[in-house]
Amino acid sequence: MKEFLSQFHKVDDVILEEYISHWVEYSAPRKTIMTAPGETERYWYFVVDGIQKAYYMNEDKQHIMAFTYPPSFSGIPESFFTQIPSKYFLETTTDSKFLRISFEKHQQLMYKHREIETLFRKATETLLIGMLQRYYELMAFDMETRFKSFVKRSPHLLHIISQKDLASYLRIDSTNFSKLINSVRI
Repeated sequence: MKEFLSQFHKVDDVILEEYISHWVEYSAPRKTIMTAPGETERYWYFVVDGIQKAYYMNEDKQHIMAFTYPPSFSGIPESFFTQIPSKYFLETTTDSKFLRISFEKHQQLMYKHREIETLFRKATETLLIGMLQRYYELMAFDMETRFKSFVKRSPHLLHIISQKDLASYLRIDSTNFSKLINSVRI
């Protein structure tokens, strides 16, 4: 976890050790709804093992917004950081292991240590940049270009996430996704 956090902002080792000491282990079996619409995200997670997906439902259809897997953060960011109810689901797609910190403890440590606040500002900026890039690709690219861009950025996900879920994430019909897998050189 130290290595992961350090890629966003270098924090004094003593402060970082204190911060990390407040994260506790948590496990959830496959298909666990960790957060549902209307619930407020009380914890921020660091993924140690497993895969999770964030999605919303519309007309009984899942629309996947994001996947999380090690090493990354997981949770419903806007619900956690603002303490407002979530508008979508966070679910484990495999058995998952995490470290997690409560909102209250996270806030205490950010108030106590400016370096921790800076670390999370920079991590949030990175998240925002990634979301804007994804939004751009969804709006500007045709399905084949979206697929190719995804494969270039995250080829490992083709082997660990179902085609149905990847198709939803890329906003491609499952049949067309299958055709792309078989026709586009990876």
